[in-house]
Amino acid sequence: MSGIYIHIPFCKKACHYCDFHFSTSLKYADEMVEAICKEIKMKKDRITGQVGSIYFGGGTPSILSQVALQKIFDAINHTFSVDAHAEITIETNPDDLTAQKLKELKQLPVNRFSVGIQSFYDEDLTWMNRAHQAREAEDCIRRSQDAGFENLTLDLIYGYPLLTDQKWLNNIQKAIELEVPHISAYALTVEPRTALAHAIKNKKQPPVNDNQSAAQFVILMDKLVAAGFEHYEISNFAKPDHYAVHNTNYWKGVDYIGIGPSAHGFSGQSRYMNPANNALYMEMLEKNKLPEIVEELSLNDRFNEYIMTSLRTIWGIDLQKINTDFGKDFLEETQYNLKNFEDKDWLVTQGNHICLSQNGKLFADHIASELFIVEND
Repeated sequence: MSGIYIHIPFCKKACHYCDFHFSTSLKYADEMVEAICKEIKMKKDRITGQVGSIYFGGGTPSILSQVALQKIFDAINHTFSVDAHAEITIETNPDDLTAQKLKELKQLPVNRFSVGIQSFYDEDLTWMNRAHQAREAEDCIRRSQDAGFENLTLDLIYGYPLLTDQKWLNNIQKAIELEVPHISAYALTVEPRTALAHAIKNKKQPPVNDNQSAAQFVILMDKLVAAGFEHYEISNFAKPDHYAVHNTNYWKGVDYIGIGPSAHGFSGQSRYMNPANNALYMEMLEKNKLPEIVEELSLNDRFNEYIMTSLRTIWGIDLQKINTDFGKDFLEETQYNLKNFEDKDWLVTQGNHICLSQNGKLFADHIASELFIVEND
């Protein structure tokens, strides 16, 4: 079943490491919600079957009022057929999940929270310029569970200068003790045009240490797997039967539509990209024009995307699928390129499937790039 991604481009504060599209001003929030609803209706023909997942990302979607979120749900339900068991996720910040907010969210179809914890240490949260404090991080999880929201995932970040291995172990242990069924953890990356990149360039912050990130990734894998989590994607760990439906469909190449400024959509053959500009996005919809650029994907593009996404998962690369969907030449080229990693203990062969070993997960991006098919000049 298809998915819907909705980008809500508003946040209370700008985290120093974040390069996602957002605004810290809610001045035009009502107009943005109207534009999002209009885009949903204009894309009614993009999904012909049922919707299996809806994901509110951002930005910080939980910053919107119940009324605003309900308007978006009304637009979706009037436009598409949503499966009765669809996974409906909203990204939230701990400081938003007050008792009153949870009461409001309970009135909506939302059945899964993605909570941006990042760390359980105040000094780390201050360094990141997060809007919440460590105590709020723990309290909001327990408060959500008490309110009946048990399908939770929390985000953690590792590999930043303040994070010792012991603090990282403590963060992981705290997440385990909170009994959430899903944990996403990401190595800090320095994105251009962020406050962090500027600080590093001006030597006000040390650069990211790749060795630290690698060591803390190994700690993460060992600790969570020992606690009963399944490492089903490079950055994602889940208890059995709690894999993220929406994100898993991304990695499996299921089609989805993207709604909102900077959102992307995927049809299998094409990718659709909205402008990362709130004013332009709303202006084009006001003129009854879809604010998107369409990129037709070549066979090579689709193959490389399949390699990049599938290799990151527990299911790995399916050689039979390559042969069926892309042809014999792609299969033979892939098998030849795989030889580069056969003796490095980076890959595991399971029938027709090629998966990353634990050591290989440290080099996932490098391995994928070596398997890409490059266009001939």
